[in-house]
Amino acid sequence: MIKRLFSIGSAFVAGLAAVVVGVTAIVTPMPSAAGNRPEGSGVLVGMTDTAAYFPLLRGRRVAVLANHTSVAGMPGTVGAAGRPVTTDGAGRVHLVDLLHESGFDVVAIFSPEHGFRGTADAGEKVAGSVDARTGIPIRSLYDGRTLRPSDETMRSFDVLVVDMQDVGLRFYTYYISMLRMMDASSEFGRPVIVLDRPNPNGDKVEGPLLDMRYKSGVGALPIPVLHGLTMGEIARMAVGEGWARRCDLTVVPCRNYTHATEYVLPVAPSPNLPTQRAVYLYAALCPFEGTVVSLGRGTEKPFEIYGHPDLKGRAFTFTPRPTPGAKHPPLEGRLCRGEDLSRLPLAEARATGFSLQYVIDACADLGLGEAFFTPMFEKLVGVGWIREMILDGATDAEIRARWEPEAAAFRQLRAKYLLYE
Repeated sequence: MIKRLFSIGSAFVAGLAAVVVGVTAIVTPMPSAAGNRPEGSGVLVGMTDTAAYFPLLRGRRVAVLANHTSVAGMPGTVGAAGRPVTTDGAGRVHLVDLLHESGFDVVAIFSPEHGFRGTADAGEKVAGSVDARTGIPIRSLYDGRTLRPSDETMRSFDVLVVDMQDVGLRFYTYYISMLRMMDASSEFGRPVIVLDRPNPNGDKVEGPLLDMRYKSGVGALPIPVLHGLTMGEIARMAVGEGWARRCDLTVVPCRNYTHATEYVLPVAPSPNLPTQRAVYLYAALCPFEGTVVSLGRGTEKPFEIYGHPDLKGRAFTFTPRPTPGAKHPPLEGRLCRGEDLSRLPLAEARATGFSLQYVIDACADLGLGEAFFTPMFEKLVGVGWIREMILDGATDAEIRARWEPEAAAFRQLRAKYLLYE
């Protein structure tokens, strides 16, 4: 069952309409846009719409799938004790604090890649723990063992609330954690409520659909690299297309948002995407993870630079070192020569999309042939023929022309599940 709610309703925790089935849409007046304005955008994320989801939580044991991005500016919010809900230094309320201090019975926190506090390396195993502020157990979905929470854990709660900031790419893993929890919740009859957030890459739909032979922890659905969906829309599409188990799904939409809205993230979504420019360049530079080239992990400019010790004729240099979120970065301690994109105008970075030009240039300059690539490359780009075309000397435009028909077909399919213009 998929429900579409239209109503409007954090301190960071210490240490740290396609288908509508048998549901009446809930409509309440929309408040002013004050209180959650990343760079003045006026967008209200789903978390702020407490009138929509608080009634669905009362009298139930609540679990949340959340992390450090599950925050919103909610000035004046008062908890059950009559005191203002705890906020962080930027005046933001965390979802866990909001629910806990509003008197809800939050019994578990599930955490995705990078951990609940968003500080772990990409793919790093993160053990479960306990939230220092609330005493709520944190159950890691990236502990190296938990493909799905145990039956005992699933029986310990009555409803799951999902709230994480995605960046709109197939190989960004937060949506995969959401799908895993949706499947488990379906099996145990637990309803799922997704508090939606904008896609900072907007309505961009670019890249080939994932060939499911390359399905992995960095790609779970037959969607393009840039899919043009929010987390709520991905959830709706996964259920509607049979990619996830059918579950009792409610999506609480954003307000003052369309896919054309330029949304500046108020919190870095993960350790190696520290800037808005990095978020925009992520689609073009992440394929380097499947090559011998560094994309700046272990520097102050991850996903804004790239290089290799043997690239010639490049004035820009950097040396990867251990840093928070990159304890042992590729090419650690080696002087790399390459390109610095950190001064690229934001509008130009935003327009880059899934360009393979940087990968093509570096591959040609190094002249390593097949040795330029690793097996991770196919998991990221999603198909086997891109590597072949690059090695055969194809241009970015020629590669784009091959995947564009797939992307065009996906745009039509995607339209059934959109919550926003």
